[in-house]
Amino acid sequence: MTADHTGTAPALDSSGIRLYDQADELRAAAPATRVSLPSGLTAWSVTRGSIAKRLLTDPRVSRNPRRHWPGFTEAGQPGWMTPWTPASMLNADGEDHTRLRKLISRAFSPRRLEALRPAITDITTALLDGLDRQPPGDLTDLRTAYSYRIPITVICDLMGVPLAERPRMQRVMDGAMDTGAAPEDAAANSAEMIKALRDHITYKKTRPGPDMATQLLHIHEEDGDRLSDAELLATFILLVGAGSETTVSLLDHTTVSLLSSPQQLAAVRSNPALWDDAIEESLRLNPPIMHMPMRYAAEDIDLDGVTIRRGDLILIAFGAHGRDPAIHHNREAFQLDRQDKSHLAFGFGAHYCMGAPLARLEAAVALPALFDRYPNLTLAAAPDDLPRVASFIGNDYASVPVYLHGR
Repeated sequence: MTADHTGTAPALDSSGIRLYDQADELRAAAPATRVSLPSGLTAWSVTRGSIAKRLLTDPRVSRNPRRHWPGFTEAGQPGWMTPWTPASMLNADGEDHTRLRKLISRAFSPRRLEALRPAITDITTALLDGLDRQPPGDLTDLRTAYSYRIPITVICDLMGVPLAERPRMQRVMDGAMDTGAAPEDAAANSAEMIKALRDHITYKKTRPGPDMATQLLHIHEEDGDRLSDAELLATFILLVGAGSETTVSLLDHTTVSLLSSPQQLAAVRSNPALWDDAIEESLRLNPPIMHMPMRYAAEDIDLDGVTIRRGDLILIAFGAHGRDPAIHHNREAFQLDRQDKSHLAFGFGAHYCMGAPLARLEAAVALPALFDRYPNLTLAAAPDDLPRVASFIGNDYASVPVYLHGR
């Protein structure tokens, strides 16, 4: 199941510390560069923005490992890959992708999402009220106490996950991002993730409610051809995972960028209409996903002299586009008035993230509320000293220590 080639491929850094430096090195090397991944896998890393967008719309590039990853089996794949290969719309092409996407598209319509605004506001207010009860001067991990709890609460509410099960969901989804875990730990986490979601499916069969999980179960039980057993489980994994991790990073990075840029923070405080600009600039500069596993070459592909062979693994560096010097001037600066804030934070083409509007809505509610409640909010450490999530997939801080009322 490896893509074997001669020569030595550099290992992707799983510490989370060198994500951008390594992307720069790979971008400078070639249009696509072989990299080593955990468990002996080798893939082509694509870090140039123009090449990434080309491949994301190329019909010779597939998301389906069952058809285009030679030797793939559910049981034989590395444990760390299990969360990224289920038979959801994420890993489907063509008619299958369209069918699966339509099943959940209504839940993410503009009208349905806007109807969530009051609930998101209530969740945010309750969390801020809880922070108010902390003793003045105490150090607060904003990621744990605020950034993480908003999206995990929203998606668990949407999926009807009981309160007692939510810490378990959070733990296994965090584990899916940890590309530095030992193989046995990655396999154990993937097994626990599948069990957690199967348990939730069983729970919802006996306790239906006005939630998306119940709607999907109804579709499955009514017509298994529209949503098979495997697709049902995979869709649950996709919705819970994607609905939490990406927004956490967006809230963390936007907060840190603003607290590190007094002029930009002053601008958004004086003109709340700039919050949308702050969110988009944060998505450009620090997208929640760096490398998204996995795509597969359905045919040989020539990229300006580099040949990706049929069956090879392709790893698109979504997070590299926003800092590509061929696209963005002064690329490492956080600038609200930047004219071109283009990014691939939510993908591109047919697999563009359906939950992108929800992530933006959560940020548009949570960020102004945080900065309005705590006008003297202060970082407790320099941004470069903040610990990183150990992953080459996710891009986030492991903690964001702050003083709510200033030092």
